[in-house]
Amino acid sequence: MRILSITAQKPNSTGSGIYLTELVKEYGCKGHAQAVVAGVYREDTVELPEGVRFYPVYFEEGKLPFPIVGMSDEMPYRSTRYCDMTPKMTAQFEEAFLESITQAVREFGPDLILCHHLYLLTAVVRKHFPEYRVYGFCHNTDLRQMCKTDLEREFIREQIRKLDRIFVPQKAQREGVLAVYQAKPEKIEAVGMGYNSQIFHGGEEKKDDGVTRIVFAGKIAEKKGVMSLIRSLSVLYSQKGACVRDELLVQLAGSAGNQEEYGQIRQMAEECPYEVRFLGRLSQPELARVYREGDIFVLPSFFDGLPLTVIEALACRMRVVMSDLPGIREWLLASAPGGDVRFVEMPQMQNTDEPVPETLPAFEERLADALLASIRTKEQKAADVSRISWEGIAAQVLTEFP
Repeated sequence: MRILSITAQKPNSTGSGIYLTELVKEYGCKGHAQAVVAGVYREDTVELPEGVRFYPVYFEEGKLPFPIVGMSDEMPYRSTRYCDMTPKMTAQFEEAFLESITQAVREFGPDLILCHHLYLLTAVVRKHFPEYRVYGFCHNTDLRQMCKTDLEREFIREQIRKLDRIFVPQKAQREGVLAVYQAKPEKIEAVGMGYNSQIFHGGEEKKDDGVTRIVFAGKIAEKKGVMSLIRSLSVLYSQKGACVRDELLVQLAGSAGNQEEYGQIRQMAEECPYEVRFLGRLSQPELARVYREGDIFVLPSFFDGLPLTVIEALACRMRVVMSDLPGIREWLLASAPGGDVRFVEMPQMQNTDEPVPETLPAFEERLADALLASIRTKEQKAADVSRISWEGIAAQVLTEFP
């Protein structure tokens, strides 16, 4: 089969980029011919399997003089927000991508087109290539954009409904797709999330030096709960009597989203009673090493679909403390049983991904309590992640393909 994968963003950054790349790898192993269209910068190095044709759409030059348009308002690289797109920018975006996609379709001749994010570019593909079978992947940020941004909303909704199939991570996104796009239920299928078992696995012994290592991985941003995490550490130190200063180390892996916000987080970290290290963006092997040396993975995020980082951490035998995000508890307990996962009740939310400020102190108190319980456990429980794989998702996507 000949498969064309399309994303408006970088194919090697963020969860959706990893999702696309891992599917491309799986289809390559199965012998499928492939091509990829993605938004990048001229200086980017794109890592795709040998033999995959790449059709780049370059931002900050030529027809696209602005930065890459990101599905999140804060991306781990310079970006434009969809809410800031003018009609002229939108027209430039559509023209540039259509030129590359048309070239890919003409030269490559796909049997199937896979579009990532149920948003503007996927809608454009569906409209302009009606004779092709087009599948769309929901990555949760698309639902957030549809709720928060007016950009081409009716056009996007109309075209997404026309997709041949729609894949969602789990039940919560299925309900979101039904509500936001009014898509036919029979078109929507939950496929979960995969992880790279060759990279993320146990095996190395945790360091026995009396230090509990807490790890966060993701964008260093307020909406990922990083500010609340740091404030919860102060609660932990002053009220819970959890650890003396030298017995706890917090490591934050990931890039900045908003630079001003990142600066505030750095300042908060300097004032934190425990050491907070900023590791920057890590390769997957580097991140896996940090996980294997760590004890507790923490994800205090205010909005997420099915976080890949949680699965990877569980595969490395970490204990997990995370926000009780919609739908995730049910999926994790069914798909990765046996792990030590503590869910923290969310603060009251507004505008999809913004916590009500008055409810944050109570959330941070609950987060501190969960961290303390995990610190005191000190037991490694291996989650059974054997049923989670990119291979399984890749096969499910092609199921019933005529």
